Amino acid sequence: MTEVLLTVGTRKGLFVGRRRGGTWEFEGPHFNAQAVYSVAVDTRYEPSPRLLVGGDSMHWGPSVFHSDDLGRTWTEPKQPAVKFPEFTGTSLERVWQLRPAGPEAPGVVYAGTEPAALFRSEDGGESFELVRPLWEHPTRSRWVPGGGGEGLHTIVTDPRDTRALTVAVSTAGVFRTKDGGESWAPANKGVSAVFLPDPNPEFGQCVHKIAQDPADPDRLYLQNHWGVYRSDDAGEQWTDIGAGLPSTFGFAAATHPRRSGTAYVFPITADSDRVPADNRCRVFRTEDAGKNWEPLSAGLPQDAHYGTVLRDALCTDDADPAGVYFGNRNGEVYASADDGDSWSLLASHLPDVLCVRAAVIG
Repeated sequence: MTEVLLTVGTRKGLFVGRRRGGTWEFEGPHFNAQAVYSVAVDTRYEPSPRLLVGGDSMHWGPSVFHSDDLGRTWTEPKQPAVKFPEFTGTSLERVWQLRPAGPEAPGVVYAGTEPAALFRSEDGGESFELVRPLWEHPTRSRWVPGGGGEGLHTIVTDPRDTRALTVAVSTAGVFRTKDGGESWAPANKGVSAVFLPDPNPEFGQCVHKIAQDPADPDRLYLQNHWGVYRSDDAGEQWTDIGAGLPSTFGFAAATHPRRSGTAYVFPITADSDRVPADNRCRVFRTEDAGKNWEPLSAGLPQDAHYGTVLRDALCTDDADPAGVYFGNRNGEVYASADDGDSWSLLASHLPDVLCVRAAVIG
């Protein structure tokens, strides 16, 4: 019987759900009153995955915690796991992203932060070091914070090459390294920055999320601040695939764990009206790499709906059929156990949902 773990980071703590068969059980909150902006489920650990959490206490500040027993106990390192070196003249405001590398790089975990920086761990997320070449990139002085701050919020690894990495920064855009972080190049060709005088700059795009195709690591999907795009060459060039969506503004993007060409987005009306497009709660799915999009709403609210889905609040698991999950700022969490064809409400009246992560654990 498949067991699935679902972690839900909210404005006031972490909730952990487990599905045994068709029944979900939730417990929490962990880190009560802390905003949980990032969660990772590192399935490289046996017999249980390691859970990594980026918590943010209004009193104690941000920190990274880990659990090796599915959340029953948590460990916070004696020294801050993520800390800016003194020479940077800055301090950590938030951990936006925690991303374990694949089995080809055991122990390696990446963290994306605000101020926008990339950190690398080689001990499973217990301690991190700043990736200095990106911090010192010659364009950095011209990066501008987005509405939510200047954060490095997306990290994409390459299962074929541990030295290849793609990151997204709001609002600097996409940057890519092919040499393990020693050098970085903007990768934004084709992505429009409609809010700038020059809508096609080398960098400065407000990328909201990137998701990688499960079969072809060079195929990436990008949800921009206006615009949905696809790249077939690891970000060298992007193509607009937003036709057929009710709005191309949004925050979240995810891909199916096995089906190449299948991706999910949650359209938002506009940057000035951040509610679901047409006030309808719908996930949109493409099964042909963005040529066509279909709305998925069976089991979702049919009345006017105003729950915004943030950039890390949409995800899939690796079950078969795939589970698809999203949470919104209404404090609702919805799940599909059939690739998105139908949905059910798992939890309601939670604090704002900031991120969700799911994985098969047994």
